[in-house]
Amino acid sequence: MNRFLLVLFSLLLILNCENKKRYDKSFTPFQKEMNEFFKDASISPLKEKDLKNFKGLDFFAFDSSYVVNAALIRTPEEKSFKMKTTTDRLPEYIKYGIVTFDLFNKSYSLNIYRNLDIINNEGYQDYLFLPFLDDTNGFESYGGGRYIDLDIPKGDNLVIDFNSAYNPYCVYDEKYSCPIVPRDNYLSIKIKAGVKNFKKN
Repeated sequence: MNRFLLVLFSLLLILNCENKKRYDKSFTPFQKEMNEFFKDASISPLKEKDLKNFKGLDFFAFDSSYVVNAALIRTPEEKSFKMKTTTDRLPEYIKYGIVTFDLFNKSYSLNIYRNLDIINNEGYQDYLFLPFLDDTNGFESYGGGRYIDLDIPKGDNLVIDFNSAYNPYCVYDEKYSCPIVPRDNYLSIKIKAGVKNFKKN
């Protein structure tokens, strides 16, 4: 009997290790990086009570269909404006251009922006901000939409990976001041990629 239990325990241990390996491999570099960031108490946007029980963010499964090649039409004549946020803060943005792309045999376009308040900060000289709304909002994903970070391309094309879409920090803690996604950036499609909505404890 003892020998049987030992064999059974060893078998369960092997299966558990294999499942863990399979689970770990299911994460993309972006997902791993996001989870590591959220687990780090010194920089995590999570509240202390949520951080204590944090096991990882909930992601849509990676889908290469949501990695799209987009054409960038720059709009150099745009005037800067104050973007609304979830607080009284009004950061200054400018519309840098329009990105157009095909997704599941339909064409879409989104406005892409630059944050003029941080444009001179190290690491943000080429930063582009792409906020968007879609038909998963309020269901699988956060109701207020999500963001994607991009860099200014050298040419007139860029790759948009919706698998790297993330939630505004105010989803995790209302103390953060987050830009409200402009209604012009609504996509009439379910973007089943990126970070899902956060379920607080």
